[in-house]
Amino acid sequence: MDVAKNRQFSKGGIAIGPPTDGLDAAPDPLFSDVLTLKGVGPRIAEAFARLLVTKAGRPARRLDLLLHMPHGLIDHDLKGDATELIEGERATLDLTIVAHHPPYQRRQPYRVDCLLGDCNLQLVFFQGRRGYLQEQLPIGAQKVISGKLGRYGKGRNQIWQIVHPDLVAAPEAVSGASWLQPVYPSTQGLTQRVLQSRIRTALDDLREAAAELPEWQDPAWLQRRGWPSLADALRQVHVPERPDDIAPTSKARARLAYDELLATQLALSLSRDRSQDRAGVARRGDHRLRRAMIEALPFTLTSAQEQAAIEIGQDLEKPAKMLRLLQGDVGSGKTVVAAIAMLQAIEAGAQAALMAPTDVLVRQHANGLDALLRPTGVTLALLTGRETGAVRRDLIKRLKSGEIQAVVGTHALFQDDVAFKDLGLAVIDEQHRFGVDQRIALADKGPDADVLVMTATPIPRTLVLSFYGDIALSELREKPEGRKPIQTRATPKGKLDQVVEAIGRAIEAGDQVYWICPLVSASDELDLTAAEDRFQSLKEMFGDRVGLVHGQMANAEKDAAMQAFGAGRTRLLVATTVVEVGVDVPDATVMVIEHAERFGLAQLHQLRGRVGRGDRPSSCLLLYADPLGSLARKRLDVMRRTEDGFFIAEEDLKLRGPGEVLGTRQSGAPTFRLADLAVHADLLGAARDDVKLILSRDPELESPRGRAMRLLLRWHDEATAEAYLRSG
Repeated sequence: MDVAKNRQFSKGGIAIGPPTDGLDAAPDPLFSDVLTLKGVGPRIAEAFARLLVTKAGRPARRLDLLLHMPHGLIDHDLKGDATELIEGERATLDLTIVAHHPPYQRRQPYRVDCLLGDCNLQLVFFQGRRGYLQEQLPIGAQKVISGKLGRYGKGRNQIWQIVHPDLVAAPEAVSGASWLQPVYPSTQGLTQRVLQSRIRTALDDLREAAAELPEWQDPAWLQRRGWPSLADALRQVHVPERPDDIAPTSKARARLAYDELLATQLALSLSRDRSQDRAGVARRGDHRLRRAMIEALPFTLTSAQEQAAIEIGQDLEKPAKMLRLLQGDVGSGKTVVAAIAMLQAIEAGAQAALMAPTDVLVRQHANGLDALLRPTGVTLALLTGRETGAVRRDLIKRLKSGEIQAVVGTHALFQDDVAFKDLGLAVIDEQHRFGVDQRIALADKGPDADVLVMTATPIPRTLVLSFYGDIALSELREKPEGRKPIQTRATPKGKLDQVVEAIGRAIEAGDQVYWICPLVSASDELDLTAAEDRFQSLKEMFGDRVGLVHGQMANAEKDAAMQAFGAGRTRLLVATTVVEVGVDVPDATVMVIEHAERFGLAQLHQLRGRVGRGDRPSSCLLLYADPLGSLARKRLDVMRRTEDGFFIAEEDLKLRGPGEVLGTRQSGAPTFRLADLAVHADLLGAARDDVKLILSRDPELESPRGRAMRLLLRWHDEATAEAYLRSG
């Protein structure tokens, strides 16, 4: 049986993994490797592995084919008249092949001229093979072609186009047909025909297993929603009778989405229970260090900071391991809250570590914590990849002896040779930028360590539930007193000269300015301004008052550039997004983001947060290149309307989707194949409540429905959730 048996959930000592009591007997063919399918050899199996994102490194299963959703349909209702064509829609056309135009240069596409009645239409193939296309599309032949319609050119020279048709067939192959053919996301080495054929085979497997497949959904819930059975839902999606059958809003897709959300919430809940059942250490402390720090602060904590500190403190006092998420908007004061938590762990006799993803952010944290902890007398150290030789050996020795009470570092903190005397609290900042294994490695440096994860990019509540379950959550929605609003405007790049003149006036008035570019150096493939080029052009105007920093510079150069800007020796800093988080220069009052249309909402908001950190009015200028697409226009409009990072995070979710917002491929967070949180968000809360009810009644999953839920976990391959949760 093709199952990862080495990863099972455990609750109360009962294994909750692949069923062993006959529940898995009927679906066995569905869990077998796609290599067992007729016509699938190693090359096609490798293509399936790329396409069907599998977990735990296992091969693609037949079941994974069933969970691969179509993203479009071909309506085989033949159109022979150009008046019926609609740009952007898919159509099936009866065409006459007229001429071939192989490319003159390597990067040019291969074009094939066709006639639809008396209307010209062109087929376009990038990296098309000449011999193959001439064989498939001989001049003078009649062919049935399906694909997405587009227009190319301007005015009278405009022509209809289909780029990479979905279907090329002889007329007799679809003679008299009027049916819907699903179109699937694909990859190199997999044609639509191969995908459709193998999915039909998997559907046949399902038909044989369906009679004995247990229902893991509550029958009353299915009836109230009007949802079909699992087998019927999958058949409706893969053999649609109406275009609406494949829409995320259809009853079939909603049923499948809920299955996936239910499996995820169940996996998260089981793993969370297991984690919370593990004994920790109660770290109470005597408040002397915390009191010394707070009394020395030149400002008063916001009510949100006080509440977050209380919540974290109460967790640390419990004899169970803490896992809490602290999220706050730009400039909301997370570092102060983290420092209070670190001091509580140190008061209790343990050590504390703060890990951040970039050298720039780590050094910013080190400077901030040094100022905060100085009144307490706590020993603070910095450990990054730059500390080498005798310096590094001395740091590691002092960490192991417990002489160093608090440490700030990059990934260097979880190297094999780094050991703590007693790591009591691990704080992980911008945690989604670390991989799962990296986060586990730091937490494992202290077997009893509590974990606090932080993010300055607020995560929508929907995603918090999706990727963390019911994690303990603290939010900082207030900004410290005295923060000025940032005036945000969007300006086309055609007004660049006027922008530069305005920047010159700001510099003369004593302001400091960030100028952000999307690239480090010029690119032949992207028509974007590079930081190095912009630095040179601005230096010609403003001389040595202009600095440059980007991720490809040597560490010493980056440090020197940041120190010069922080000290005011340079007044204009040209940079890439290396300054996106953590950089704190109170005198910086102007942020220019060039090619703002290329950045996501959360990133734009983070960059804007680098200004407005002092008591002077600040502004952010979003320079964009025309023409603006609708998505980019919406992003810039949101930026102009609000500075609320939590609202921006919700809008970012709507515009980009959960995978992009969290960077899930990098972070190790669960990804959804069937659920679309922009459509199915209401089902997430229902799934969470359903799981709570199930586990309250049947904590060992031994009832008929509980045993079916075990199969649901296996169906959706949720055995990786435990590793994710261990890491925070």
